[in-house]
Amino acid sequence: MQKQPPPHHPESHAPVQALLVVDMQCAFVHGDGAVPHADRLLDRVRDLMARARESGAFVVQLQNDGEPGSPDEPGTPGWAVALPVDTDRGEVVLRKTVDDGFEGTRLEELLKEAGVTELAICGVMSEMCVSATARTALDLDFRVILPHDAHATYDIPAAEGISDLVPAAMVSRVAEWALGDEVEIAVRASDVGFTKP
Repeated sequence: MQKQPPPHHPESHAPVQALLVVDMQCAFVHGDGAVPHADRLLDRVRDLMARARESGAFVVQLQNDGEPGSPDEPGTPGWAVALPVDTDRGEVVLRKTVDDGFEGTRLEELLKEAGVTELAICGVMSEMCVSATARTALDLDFRVILPHDAHATYDIPAAEGISDLVPAAMVSRVAEWALGDEVEIAVRASDVGFTKP
């Protein structure tokens, strides 16, 4: 059976009530270890956060606790979230140890307590934590929008006998496609609107 493409029509995107910012940590968006085009990603995520705040939407940042010696090991400079948290608006940072932001965290509980049924997801890495969190959100019957220009990852290195290098932009696009036709793909972060829960 041929897979139907996810919706891509900006005009069809009703506003969402929450923004999940996945693993936007210093190790992944600053310095030599940053994902390709990290500055552009930061601009898009900053814009999403600003507009979500202005609209009274619920904003949650996820922060990955990496293994000892990893770039996002807790307590290291790379582990810190790269974008400010507005606690006065009730924003929270949830720490996690696996790709899925719902597993072992209070994320589902917090969203439901806030009355959220629809959300946008952005951050890193497209095929790992962003994808796993989006998939569980869909399984939990949340409406999910994924802004195409507000998630990112690294190139996949060439592997002899398997493939040449796979560019990061291609990896991100495949990650979107693999989520199936329930997720909404917004062409631009600016296409995503927000409202209060």
